[in-house]
Amino acid sequence: MVKGGVLSLLQDGGRTGYHRLGLTNGGALDGEAYHYLNRLLQNAPGATAVETSVGGLTLRVEDDTWICVTGAKMPLTVNGEEQPRWCVHPVSAGDEIALGFARRGARTYLGVAGGFDVPPQFGSTATVLREGIGGLHGQPLAAGDVLPCATVRSRRRLQLPEREQPRYHNHLTVRVIPGAQHRLFSRLEKRRFFGAPYTVSEHSDRMGYRLEGAPVDCNIPGIVSEGICQGAIQIPPDGNPIVLLNDRQTIGGYPKIGVALSLDSARLAQLTPGATVHFAPITRATALRALDLAARFTLNKVLREY
Repeated sequence: MVKGGVLSLLQDGGRTGYHRLGLTNGGALDGEAYHYLNRLLQNAPGATAVETSVGGLTLRVEDDTWICVTGAKMPLTVNGEEQPRWCVHPVSAGDEIALGFARRGARTYLGVAGGFDVPPQFGSTATVLREGIGGLHGQPLAAGDVLPCATVRSRRRLQLPEREQPRYHNHLTVRVIPGAQHRLFSRLEKRRFFGAPYTVSEHSDRMGYRLEGAPVDCNIPGIVSEGICQGAIQIPPDGNPIVLLNDRQTIGGYPKIGVALSLDSARLAQLTPGATVHFAPITRATALRALDLAARFTLNKVLREY
């Protein structure tokens, strides 16, 4: 590792089954980009990759292998020459891989053939900084770190055509399924929540995206602490929504007006401070249909050789 960038973390598909111990899921924030990364590299679905926020990562290759970069629009160079993203590239010992700073989106995923070989903790390699577990000693990647990987000399040179690649924008509509405390918000407050635009706060992180805009008032200031799912939208006392993401706490006592559809919470994590967010209510049945359609669409996308 030559430079760790702004925030680079080893991530996989996330840690499940440990909420009772207070351990959250972690894992890649943008599950779509992470999924395509491993599919392009012909890796197992949960192979460990590097999630880089904002950019600035530089690596020196020590073994012959193949790499791929997906996610936010960060320039990729190999030995100073720019290379296309969403494509599989061969690299050799001594090569230098660099990611510039994001021009669109916030999170980029860099993987190698077979995934990075780091030992799991509690069933996952996902790095969660608050808990200090996963990845390399539970910390962000830094200069001097070594990311073990296998020597791989044979891989299909696959790409996802540009017209099929996700587009990242500065605005997003987040579909919301009403939550357990939905009834504690008046009709007026729900209308305000679903009708007003919100702005992504600079205080957003992997735990949750804080939004600023028309404050929403709940009929009660808090609830008895209970388990929190990914995508839960808390309304704290200041009335500004917080959409909880992969590194969220496992329990909380703020009322929740609803839960963001997982497809949209993944896209939310690609927004940068100042971006605009709207919320739209949907039913549980509509959410299930959307997830089913997205899964079929993703599986049916054809990866081409080049």
